[in-house]
Amino acid sequence: MTTLNLSVIGNCTFGALMDERARILWSCMPRFDSDPVFSSLVAGSEGDSKGLYEVELLNFVRAEQHYRNNSAVVITRLYDHADGVVEITDFAPRFKQFDRVYRPASIIRHIRPVSGSPRILLRLKPTYDYGRGTPEITRGSNHIRYVMPHLTLRLTTDAPITYIVEETAFTLERPTTLILGPDESLTAPVDETSREFFKKTDEYWREWCRYLALPFEWQDAVIRASITLKLCSFEETGAIIAAMTTSIPEAPHSGRNWDYRYCWLRDAYFVVHALNRLGATKTMEDYLSYISNIVASNVGANAADGHLQPVFGISQEARLEETICESLAGYRDMGPVRIGNRAYTQIQNDGYGSVILASTQSFFDRRLEHPGDMSLYEKLEKLGEQATRLWDQPDAGLWELRTRQQVHTYSSVMCWAACDRLSKIAGRLNLIGRQKHWSAAAKRIREGILEHAWNDDLGCLVSTFGGRDLDASLLCLQEIGFLPADDPRFIGTLDQIEKLLKHDRFIHRYAAPDDFGTPEVAFNVCTFWYIDALAAVGRTAEARELFETMLAARNPMGLLSEDLSPDNCELWGNFPQTYSMVGLINSAMRLSKSWEEAY
Repeated sequence: MTTLNLSVIGNCTFGALMDERARILWSCMPRFDSDPVFSSLVAGSEGDSKGLYEVELLNFVRAEQHYRNNSAVVITRLYDHADGVVEITDFAPRFKQFDRVYRPASIIRHIRPVSGSPRILLRLKPTYDYGRGTPEITRGSNHIRYVMPHLTLRLTTDAPITYIVEETAFTLERPTTLILGPDESLTAPVDETSREFFKKTDEYWREWCRYLALPFEWQDAVIRASITLKLCSFEETGAIIAAMTTSIPEAPHSGRNWDYRYCWLRDAYFVVHALNRLGATKTMEDYLSYISNIVASNVGANAADGHLQPVFGISQEARLEETICESLAGYRDMGPVRIGNRAYTQIQNDGYGSVILASTQSFFDRRLEHPGDMSLYEKLEKLGEQATRLWDQPDAGLWELRTRQQVHTYSSVMCWAACDRLSKIAGRLNLIGRQKHWSAAAKRIREGILEHAWNDDLGCLVSTFGGRDLDASLLCLQEIGFLPADDPRFIGTLDQIEKLLKHDRFIHRYAAPDDFGTPEVAFNVCTFWYIDALAAVGRTAEARELFETMLAARNPMGLLSEDLSPDNCELWGNFPQTYSMVGLINSAMRLSKSWEEAY
């Protein structure tokens, strides 16, 4: 049975997911949102026969797998029932060359015998059109070409070509290299190329990690989360995707299957906050550039009666038409598999605040090569005008309810945040009149929220104006600056969230039934928000204990998906989840002892 005990390789152009036996089960090429050439992860019971890339060890009994220290290189050892051991090194090339970063859509595998006389079978079965099509295969003396309508992949190798094409087992007597990537000839021997690319890629990641501003505690966990966050960035445009996969269900047989290979504006503030804390300024600035391009180009956001759509493609695509893929049965046969995401059509009023909160960084951070200026400020003001117009209007909310709209407190608070930060930016730019204007707007919105979102019976803020239900986004009110952590209204809200949304230590998004019924699983970032809230109100020991519990809930490679079953701590939802990695980083930064305290 496939579980989310997966590792990730990539190079900020594409990614690939492999299981504990180094079988590559998912990879979209040449970029994150492309047709998957390996789709076994969501192919159901057919997943063992197509859409995968496997080094099978005959008479296999167990496997060991780890990341190289401070690197995105994965090492897997396979053991047979005798003394045969095979070691597989997997990575996607990424290193500096000719004053730019070389990051081809390529997977390099180096296989070597460690002991005994292991017999292996190389199985390479790409597909196209979401599993419907099988490539035409052509071969040369040292390569195989997989010809598809919109992509041709070339496997260059020093392994016997016939054995790969015919899937014939053979004894691995010497190290073997396989380079799968663009249909281009290598200009050097395959083994030499593999070793050079490995050395440069491994050095690149270790050097990148050297410049991270790490907490004193939990450094390994933060480094792995940071590398994974970086791997989810599409460097060419600066976009950061929510996850590399589509349609891993949020809970078993729930139908909550979504395509997350896109960039949600709701994530913007939290992602920028994490990158800033890490000191990953280049990735942060690229992401801010992507956001500013969205602000500049989105017609709806700039129209008087328009709306800022909540999600975009990685190269700013606005239309993400959603369809059901009939050719893939789904993760563990739990379909449907969706391509595209209809959330792009939704009205989500929190986006204005998310964009402005994230963009505020560019006006105050002296490290940035392209700081915020009057041109950007004027564009942000248009979003602020929308926020003042829409703060008390119904929307689909942060959690993207598909069949009903209400006035969501979190969306209103983010509209307040839009005005509050515009006031601070105006002050930075010495625009005193605009500073007063936005400060007054923020004050008016805040008073309205506290009037309409407060429930006297419960003694807390609730998720919708005039409602009685709560959702976990209210934990962010102190983080955003809407209420101080010692405000009785925040403490009362925290108390009610603990009563209604906490299930065996973990936090659900909400408890009220939605379009698909009552949520069954905890949402990992919500648990990290809860940890941060506990720390903010002084319950640090509880926060640290729960943080350790969340670290223990990661898969064996240190990664998290979107959701967690409170019953057995099994991971569910799309993988790896950017929001979860960001939550881990921010909580670790908040909770760790300082370096000065440690000595």
